Amino acid sequence: MKPIFNLFFYLKSYLWEICCAIMSLDTVKRFDRIVAILVQLQSKRIVKAQELADRFEVSLRTIYRDVRTLEASGVPIISEAGVGYSIMEGYRLPPVMFTREEAGSFVAAEKFMQKFLDKSLGSYHESAMYKVKSVLRGREKDWVSALESQIMVDPTQELFNKNVPHALEILFESIAEKKQVFLKYQALNNDTPSERHLEPVGLFHENGFWYLLGYCHIRHAYRQFRTDRMLRISRTQLPFTLEHGTIDEHRQKKEPVTKTKVKILVDKSIARYIHSSKNHYGFVSETTKGAYLEMTFMTSNIEEGFSRWYLMFCDYAQIIEPERLKLRVKEILKKAESKLS
Repeated sequence: MKPIFNLFFYLKSYLWEICCAIMSLDTVKRFDRIVAILVQLQSKRIVKAQELADRFEVSLRTIYRDVRTLEASGVPIISEAGVGYSIMEGYRLPPVMFTREEAGSFVAAEKFMQKFLDKSLGSYHESAMYKVKSVLRGREKDWVSALESQIMVDPTQELFNKNVPHALEILFESIAEKKQVFLKYQALNNDTPSERHLEPVGLFHENGFWYLLGYCHIRHAYRQFRTDRMLRISRTQLPFTLEHGTIDEHRQKKEPVTKTKVKILVDKSIARYIHSSKNHYGFVSETTKGAYLEMTFMTSNIEEGFSRWYLMFCDYAQIIEPERLKLRVKEILKKAESKLS
């Protein structure tokens, strides 16, 4: 293995060769884009031309030209029609230096990952971050150190059961290797935990929680599971029985549900405090009515979800419609009052 000094000298010389090849053809901006394309090609096994065009906001024709420039400068790029670009196996350059702003972004990423990953994956991320920081130059290391103690992330909910510290690690492995997992799960509306075999499709973070979307062999259907309600999870050697597609495809196929139109008047002084949560309850639009905002919702759960959310600010609001919502809110308040006497 070459000494580190020689590696970076090689990188500097190599990038200079690329620069010389293209400076006469285009601007420094194009040089930056071509180097970024090279870095992205090294970060994934296959990269599609459209993916590059979208990232850099240029045409496909421009991407084709940039890739030809890299090829002309000696980078062994494999191009397969309809698939994408890849770099020949075994060909790698030493790591490219990070800018100060890029180094600063690591701090935010690390703080989020410490809180939003389970214990197992969190330790892997910490190890990876040490490796990333090891290639920073002195002034970038100082920049990162100055920020690290001044940034804090504190999620409002527990995202994982402390007795299952490796849930995400197992799920990631299952998705990548297409192997089923065994899950013991405590549903909110069931006193007895259930046990089932799942084929994990994907994970998503929404409304403060991590969710697993998976095919359940007990229900013979796709179901969602919150990671904080997982009591146990373990690997199996059972292969997937189905081709599941992407998680985006599944989430776009939401089953049709009956929704009810709701209109409420909310005092402007309080409206801003519910801004972040209103979309979760089917917010559609709002119009100004003097000192109030008239908000319209299409909600699928008036009886529990919407009515109980409305109670959080009901002394600053008024229900216009439907009558069913008014009756439900009165019922909840009456029951609460009886418990105070």
